[in-house]
Amino acid sequence: MANTTLAHTLPEDIDRGVAGATSVLVQRANEIRQQKVNWPSYLQSQMISQEDYDVITGVESGGNVRQTLLHNQRYQVARTLLNLLGHISKDQTIQYILIMVDDTLSEDKSREDKSRVEIFKEYARKHRESMWSPFLNLLTRPDSFIINMTARIVAKLACWSRDPMDGSDLTFYLTWLKDQLRTPNNEYIQSVGRCLQMMLRVEEYRTVFYQLDGVVTIVQVLSTGKLNFQIQYQLTFCLWVMTFNNAIAEKMNKYSVIPSLADILSESVKEKVTRIVLAVFRNLIEKPEEPQIARENCIQMVQCKVLKQLEILAQRKFEDEDITADIEFLNEKLQNSIQDLSSFEEYCSEVKSGRMEWSPVHKSEKFWRENSGRLNEKNYELLKILIHLLESSKDNLVLSVACHDIGEYTRHYSRGKRVLEQLGGKQSVMQHLTHQDPSVRYEALLAVQKLMVHNWEYLGKQLEKDAQQSAPRQ
Repeated sequence: MANTTLAHTLPEDIDRGVAGATSVLVQRANEIRQQKVNWPSYLQSQMISQEDYDVITGVESGGNVRQTLLHNQRYQVARTLLNLLGHISKDQTIQYILIMVDDTLSEDKSREDKSRVEIFKEYARKHRESMWSPFLNLLTRPDSFIINMTARIVAKLACWSRDPMDGSDLTFYLTWLKDQLRTPNNEYIQSVGRCLQMMLRVEEYRTVFYQLDGVVTIVQVLSTGKLNFQIQYQLTFCLWVMTFNNAIAEKMNKYSVIPSLADILSESVKEKVTRIVLAVFRNLIEKPEEPQIARENCIQMVQCKVLKQLEILAQRKFEDEDITADIEFLNEKLQNSIQDLSSFEEYCSEVKSGRMEWSPVHKSEKFWRENSGRLNEKNYELLKILIHLLESSKDNLVLSVACHDIGEYTRHYSRGKRVLEQLGGKQSVMQHLTHQDPSVRYEALLAVQKLMVHNWEYLGKQLEKDAQQSAPRQ
């Protein structure tokens, strides 16, 4: 089965802005390539066979020699390269061999069929072995260059081969890439991002990466605020290609994609970063098949101040016509979403964005009287988010507003106290009675008082009811 790629879906300039940046991996490879391996000494010490010596020196020669060798002795080339990778232990030599493998594959990238990737598959099939194991085993080595050059090779094999990577091999590789994104101060993160950019163009790989919490990982890494613009571009690009899967696009709003990208949009000075963020936002409106989800995404963009940013961007001149078109599209959609926005939808969007502030709905008696019970919808979704914000947010404003809203919920919803206790919300509020910020302490105190007043009001009504029932009839 052939890989289902984005070739017919995405613009032809899919890699615009990627090739311009030289990664640490490429720089290091250029240095290692100049340090030739002493193959005669390997031969003389009988560490490699004469056959392997002839092949590896031919591959090393490059040009027509390598081309002829790959045409006439495909099987032997694969056998030699895999044999050397499996039996030589010296890191410097493994590094050099991997560069030879990568160069061999990269030379083939201009050809339609990219047939060189098939030499390893043909060898593995003949020996009834896995094409992936020899390379995936190298990902466990301690040398950073070796594992990242191997990952680059695996991405090319997985994306250019006629048969896709699947099963436990695919899961292992994508999990490895995901873990590398989380590795603190990873100097090879640009290369990891490049591998993901390649892999996520393939539909089968997007689905598996999503199931491995790939979107969650990318958003968490983007939200650290410690990335340079190139990594921001690459990871946002990964989110963009993920949104071409309609089912994934419909679920993106659950993972704070919009708030994270809205922050990047407001801070970015690089045109290619702006372009890719806007492209993600457009897909989050166009790709979901459920209109309500597209509408919710629009509302969340408004909540995250995207409309204001669009106004600023509209004043700038961009060479890229796609940016201008996306700005106009998003501006129209977001303006339309505001016009028919109800106060409860506005509130939902604000809570889900995690960017709470003292907008008018919070202080509206009428709003809470009419909508407090709606915090119970979808298995207490909004109430659970408010409690989670109390437990996780570092923003004093968010904590203050969340305490206030929980207090208003218990004041206006008769069973509010019981629900809060079941969800752990009461404890979360009380923990903030000693918060260092006076505003947070104040709102937490008011919320606790509303909880207690609610108890007394309920008790008073119950006593009054009991008294009426026990009073003698006239």
